[in-house]
Amino acid sequence: MTSIGALAFDEFGRPFLILKEKQKRLTGLDALKAHIVASRAIATTLQTSLGPKGLDKMMVSSDGDVTITNDGATILKMMDIENEIAKLMVQLSQSQDDEIGDGTTGVVVLAGALLEQAEMLLNRGLHPVRITEGFEMAAKYAMDHLAKISDSFPVSKDNPERLIETAMTTLGSKIINRCLRQFAEIAVNAVLSVADFDRRDVDFELIKVEGKQGGRLEDSVLVKGVVVDKNFSHPQMPKQVKDAKIAILTCPFEPPKPKTKHKLDVKNVEDYRALRKYEQEKFEEMVRMVKDAGANLVICQWGFDDEANHLLLQRELPAVRWVGGPEIELIAIATGGRIVPRFEELTQEKLGKAGIVRELTFGTTKERMLVIEECPDTRAVTVFIRGGNKMIVEEAKRSLHDALCVVRNLVRDNRIVYGGGAAEISCSLAVAEQANRVPTIEQYALRAFSAALDSIPTALAENSGFSAIDVVTNLKARQKAENNHWLGIDCLNQGTNDMKVQNVIETLTSKKQQISLATQLVKMILKIDDIRKPEQSI
Repeated sequence: MTSIGALAFDEFGRPFLILKEKQKRLTGLDALKAHIVASRAIATTLQTSLGPKGLDKMMVSSDGDVTITNDGATILKMMDIENEIAKLMVQLSQSQDDEIGDGTTGVVVLAGALLEQAEMLLNRGLHPVRITEGFEMAAKYAMDHLAKISDSFPVSKDNPERLIETAMTTLGSKIINRCLRQFAEIAVNAVLSVADFDRRDVDFELIKVEGKQGGRLEDSVLVKGVVVDKNFSHPQMPKQVKDAKIAILTCPFEPPKPKTKHKLDVKNVEDYRALRKYEQEKFEEMVRMVKDAGANLVICQWGFDDEANHLLLQRELPAVRWVGGPEIELIAIATGGRIVPRFEELTQEKLGKAGIVRELTFGTTKERMLVIEECPDTRAVTVFIRGGNKMIVEEAKRSLHDALCVVRNLVRDNRIVYGGGAAEISCSLAVAEQANRVPTIEQYALRAFSAALDSIPTALAENSGFSAIDVVTNLKARQKAENNHWLGIDCLNQGTNDMKVQNVIETLTSKKQQISLATQLVKMILKIDDIRKPEQSI
């Protein structure tokens, strides 16, 4: 809605209207409901992507790039969202992704269900503060119950099978699930290679994920070393270097330039020849320094011109140029070498060592990459992913990141709960039972929290094509009668609802984080009761 503020005239005497934008203000219950509607719209969008039978979303960026994924954090990150409250849901999913790496869709679905239940309680006349207090109380009961029903298993390099089963649960809902076992083994072996079991920590900086389109997913491998998307600088250089002694340089192969402004006049042929001779001597000196140090391979962060490249070929010194900073650091860690900023500082002790450095070629296009293997420090590893197109490769990278994070979390805390909605159903029953013991008005919030927890198994059942109400009601009754906390949705039609038998495993850390973050967000939203916006945008 707009109203005329004034009539004005431009420099040519033509009249024009100055329109004044009218503001509309929402307060109290109306504001809270507006927040809830915006947040639930995001949760509803993601709900169909939950679980192994969840559907993927296709996003097209402003540049025309297409992304197909069912990863909640990626979907929300790429959505064009203007509503400020809805943006909180995006940040919620991102927080889960940054801290845990898995459960990014589930946390948003749970938050949306909590807000839906909160709206019903608001309509019944409960105050937002009492609702948030009840939700916090319920979240504490749920997390305590999760700790009680959790299982633990030893995490060791000698017996990685249970870790592989957990990684398979994470990857089961991804587009790469036809190579489920292979990618789970890659993720587990990568984490175990870099894990520090004394400190119970994993350094993700030592795990590099590279992708190259054109092959099959089955061609993806874990390389105990470094894969660099470069090739040797000259096509006639050898494609393989054994017992490599690597000079890792961050200085360019070119004559030094004065650091101040300078002018160089070449007035005759003798001046030109003197300059060319100086450059040639400098190139010769640089190559000699590298050879004297005992190096038989040069990896340089900067480039070098054709003259230096030809000289390196003549001196039988293979070289790689334009290698990025992160790759240089990873190569130095893997080979045990030192990054050298000046040729004068290069010594034999600073060289990196590798058993073999070889060049890979792919397909008819002859794309090339370098593989540095058999390094002294085998903790630095690279996952090399192949795929039919760029979208497959990128989605495989995202999926593998989730699996790596889950295995990392198990190294830190080896407690697990069982998936398929089993943990949520068990917590729902526990919170509902606790609500009967609460004499105050918060008992309504506890029952609402219990109902919201059912949203996860309900969404899993719906996405699997089942009658959600029948399945969830039946499972709740069975869990209560049999006192079996492992009964969940049989999404893959394995013939049993026992998630322990199916090996559908989730980390306790991830599940507790989902409940905690969703409760915190709902509490924040329910405490905002004032909106002021232009009337047109409401």
